[in-house]
Amino acid sequence: MTSPDTSPPAGSPPRTAFDPGDMRPSDFYRVMNSVVVPRPIAWVCSRSAEGVHNLAPHSFYTVACVQPPVVQFTSVGRKDSLNNVEATGDFTVNLVPEELFEQANATGTDFPPDQSEAEAAGVRLEPSEKVAAMRVAQSPVSIECTLHSTLRLGDSTVVFGRVEWVSVFSRAVRDGRPRIEELRPLARLGGNEWCTVGDLREIPRIPYTRWAEDPSIGEQVRGS
Repeated sequence: MTSPDTSPPAGSPPRTAFDPGDMRPSDFYRVMNSVVVPRPIAWVCSRSAEGVHNLAPHSFYTVACVQPPVVQFTSVGRKDSLNNVEATGDFTVNLVPEELFEQANATGTDFPPDQSEAEAAGVRLEPSEKVAAMRVAQSPVSIECTLHSTLRLGDSTVVFGRVEWVSVFSRAVRDGRPRIEELRPLARLGGNEWCTVGDLREIPRIPYTRWAEDPSIGEQVRGS
């Protein structure tokens, strides 16, 4: 499955190689989950055609487009979230705050489609503003989406949601934007590992004009 690379470039540490062509998909999936980290969590709330509310964490999640605003999450295999979104055409993406760690993990259980994970885990839902799918009442951020499109890739389906509304706890908004230290989101790592934001670092991006005019900037970066 894996083999040590015995000829690294001079001065570089030895590496272990993982070849997807020589590994079982499930084993390579574990490797990918351990190196694409940390991953934000889309706590997706959807509803079935029969009106059952589903709540599930999806850690293959990101922003897909700015104009129009679109977010995306990936369903690995055909799961209730995907079935519901295709059936009803909308969903919400809710941020997972630190205090709902155990509840978020519990909603990853493969409950039958006719049972609500939110109800089983004790997560309170409330009506959304623009879509029929509910939002998590205790989540500091809820993104309300209508289905834009889906894209099938092998054993997975990428779901694109057109953002119709974003609501954030007022206490978490300062200077016109939500503040990460107030949101305190959880993220996924490899295996059963999760993480918090931890220490924050802030640094301005350097315009090329400054970089070109002042050689000392490059020297400082290379020497840091």
